[in-house]
Amino acid sequence: MARKFFGTDGIRGRTNDGVMTAETAMRVGQAAGNYFVRGGHRHRVVIGKDTRLSGYMMESALVAGFTSVGMDVIMTGPLPTPAIALLTREMRADLGVMISASHNLFPDNGIKLFGPDGFKLSDEAEAEIEALLEQPPKLAQAEAIGRARRIEDARGRYISAVKKSVASDVRFDSLKVVVDCAHGAAYEVAPSAIWELGADVVALGVEPDGTNINDGVGSTAIEALQSRVVEEKADIGIALDGDADRLIVVDEKGRKVDGDQIMALIATRMHQKGALTGGGVVATVMSNLGLERYLETQGLTLERTKVGDRYVLERMKQGGFNVGGEQSGHMILLDHSTTGDGSVAALRILSSLVRLGKPASEILHVFDPVPQLLKNVRYNGGAPLEHDGVKSAIREAESTLEGRGRLVIRPSGTEPVIRVMAEGDDPAQVESVVDNVCDAVRSAA
Repeated sequence: MARKFFGTDGIRGRTNDGVMTAETAMRVGQAAGNYFVRGGHRHRVVIGKDTRLSGYMMESALVAGFTSVGMDVIMTGPLPTPAIALLTREMRADLGVMISASHNLFPDNGIKLFGPDGFKLSDEAEAEIEALLEQPPKLAQAEAIGRARRIEDARGRYISAVKKSVASDVRFDSLKVVVDCAHGAAYEVAPSAIWELGADVVALGVEPDGTNINDGVGSTAIEALQSRVVEEKADIGIALDGDADRLIVVDEKGRKVDGDQIMALIATRMHQKGALTGGGVVATVMSNLGLERYLETQGLTLERTKVGDRYVLERMKQGGFNVGGEQSGHMILLDHSTTGDGSVAALRILSSLVRLGKPASEILHVFDPVPQLLKNVRYNGGAPLEHDGVKSAIREAESTLEGRGRLVIRPSGTEPVIRVMAEGDDPAQVESVVDNVCDAVRSAA
């Protein structure tokens, strides 16, 4: 059954348009509250947000919803998504909520939900909450309405937790690091954590004004970071997204390093120390074939899931893996966090720079990626992937690449777009395959 509210990563959309309204947020608070109010204890929810202007409105609406069904609310203010997952567990809360549209620009916003264990909710739990959204809420009696309070030490708690992901004998005194926080949720905590471990920190994207989140900065717009790393003669650059659950790295030469290379480095280092579990890494269908081939040379496997860090996490938990992520930069290190954490992954990379004593350009380009091409086709409705012409083009593309590459076609979970990705050893063949499928989708759409 198609969902009205929840997508690939919670609820997301343009503020005051469609599902992303204050009314919806209040209803989500009531529905999620009704779902999690179980037993006789005093129920509690932790709510964090990024730096979007609409965060104030959405926070207030969620607080109204949760308190109306009898849940107490703890507000943290701007804080990374992984910090909310952490505090949900630490504060023995029944539920955690992050108000963020991740890497999207400020007009959008979103709602991500975490269970009491700090993990994102399953599809089944989200489906049950969605069903409750269509029903009148069970309101608390007047004397049982929840209370709301704001805590002031949340940032310090998270910084302390992030620093614990690095061995106590490691210091970053020898490193100059440019950190781009996308004017987002990590604008204070990420530079502080790295500075407290001794690095010379140059901070970018740390002046949020409510409307500049991810605007020309952050993990989806790394040009400013690339220039600054070279200009400052820095050892490395770190780019986080708006809610800091993912990162992209820039080496000292200004070259981009994506999530696949980061996973390769972290997994290899952990494997060498006997700390890697599960016998490999979990990533999505979008990860480069070169990563898979490289891991095979190390005696490790690459297990693939559909796109979405929540699906990566589910497979990690099922198979006992402790390293997983996405090419886009979500890094899930289960020894340290229950969700993607760009700051923790960044500290692990910096630790490797110190331990190995080599420049980032040497240690971060672990494997040669296979030529890969991704194109998006926007459509206005219907189901273009069900069209006979599209199915025929896909079969032809798969036949062309058989044994020499991969084809991945998927609809976006957040917008009306079909994503067409192919990879293989022959770049011209890859481009031809992608173009043919895109043309078929456009015709059908």
